[in-house]
Amino acid sequence: MPATPIPSDPPAVSVIVPARNEEASLKNCLDSLVAQTHVAFEIIVINDHSTDRTHEIASSFSNKRVRVVEAGTLPPGWTGKNNAVIAGAKVAQGEWLLFTDADTVHLPGSLARSIEEATRQHAALLSYSPQQVAKSFWEKAVMPVIFAELAASFRPSKVSDPNSPAAAANGQYLLITRAAYDAVGGHAAIAAKLLEDVALARAVKKSGRKICFRFGGDAVRTRMYRSFAQLREGWTKNLVLLFPSPMRLATLRALEFILIVSSFAASMTTARHGHFQPAVAAGLLGAILYAMFLTRIRRAHFSWDAALLALFGLPLFSYLLIRSKLSHKHGNVWWKGRRYPPGPAVRDPAVTAVAVPGIADPPKLADSTMQEQHGLSHAQS
Repeated sequence: MPATPIPSDPPAVSVIVPARNEEASLKNCLDSLVAQTHVAFEIIVINDHSTDRTHEIASSFSNKRVRVVEAGTLPPGWTGKNNAVIAGAKVAQGEWLLFTDADTVHLPGSLARSIEEATRQHAALLSYSPQQVAKSFWEKAVMPVIFAELAASFRPSKVSDPNSPAAAANGQYLLITRAAYDAVGGHAAIAAKLLEDVALARAVKKSGRKICFRFGGDAVRTRMYRSFAQLREGWTKNLVLLFPSPMRLATLRALEFILIVSSFAASMTTARHGHFQPAVAAGLLGAILYAMFLTRIRRAHFSWDAALLALFGLPLFSYLLIRSKLSHKHGNVWWKGRRYPPGPAVRDPAVTAVAVPGIADPPKLADSTMQEQHGLSHAQS
């Protein structure tokens, strides 16, 4: 089906949405985008070899400023998402480019406000970390833990400080001027990077341009994963790239869980035997540790029920860190039917993407900053 015509008047913003098998979320995303006001824009959906109804859903918006283009063949060494957004950027007409994921929902007026904010801040790149939506037990347990850790690694105040070398962004909402994008080579210059958002932010800041990053719950929200299988696969792909010492962090969080649980268990056990002073001491220790844990978790902007369940996310987070480390080491990292074998170094998030024809789902393994507020994203395609 042919793409919709190019607008006669160049828009202020080109919204670029890579989509690979996103039938569950794409309609809500596009509904929220076409409803934006007070700014001229176009929406470009890049169908990244989807095998579900993604193309059909995107095409149903063709009379609402939405164009559908195909991602094209994946070049050797490129990641799927980078290949898709490059195809979108090639046909984009806007002075600004907004790269956003198909599982996002944009609040009314947020597009115009983001342009105004970037202009007011004299920023060449503005990125929001969306409000994360967690619905299942697994999401509520582990997502706050991960985003709290991210919130301790990249602080928006440092990222937004031109005098600081810190650079970061969230690919779920990344707004950049066309001039800055072309000047640093765009996604083509970082086509092998799994964490393309951070790589692009580093390139922009290194070029001497200003970047801004903050929690963007007032602009956009997202539900990253809709099942435990997706959650495990996505974080297996990303965690070792986000945290430079995954085994150490896994050990620390497992010990934190053991200390909190064992303190409360010891308090209850000794109290039942009439040893009240040791019970009070153990209970007080557990309460202090748990309060410190909750304080850290609440910085990730999740609901209270998710914050409370996050205690059970500590061992799950440790498991995912170890799984990510081992999967990258053995070249067994999968995302949406594509395999990512080990790259030059795990700490450098550049890996070779290998598309495997005929494979829609990855084989299962035997058991298979941005931090003051929110953190990094996963590559969606």
